[in-house]
Amino acid sequence: MGEETGARMMEITISAQPEGLCIAPGDEAAVRRAVETVGRLYGTEGAEVSVTLTNDAYIHEINRQYRGVDRPTDVISFALMESEEPEILDDPAGDVLGDLVISLERARAQAEEYGHSYLRELSFLTVHGMLHLLGYDHMEDAERAEMEEEQRHVMEALGIGR
Repeated sequence: MGEETGARMMEITISAQPEGLCIAPGDEAAVRRAVETVGRLYGTEGAEVSVTLTNDAYIHEINRQYRGVDRPTDVISFALMESEEPEILDDPAGDVLGDLVISLERARAQAEEYGHSYLRELSFLTVHGMLHLLGYDHMEDAERAEMEEEQRHVMEALGIGR
């Protein structure tokens, strides 16, 4: 998985919903860094990813509408490439991986609950969502163990511990 010179940078679009939701510059930087790190580690540097940072009310509606789950959640991933196994992309033209929706309210609450920083939790949720976009899942025990190991790997690469 060597890095090529002249490789395309990831195209990362970060937005806020609902409109007017206050996003701290540190939030956007943490998300961008996590997305770029996943891209570098998994060979998806030329890909496009859209990230929506939101509140509990907005993600609750998305969760209800698209997943049939009537409660807020921390992160939802909408992968545009579907496969049984995680795929390493080598297409120099790049691909659209998909969209992430992350609740900043959930990130703050979970950071407090788990006893670590808000930016650590926001980075973790971004990594978790990105791994879903790459095809990782945690429905079965073996999948969960694999995904947890990948999450640890990326968080270590980010220099973020528990």
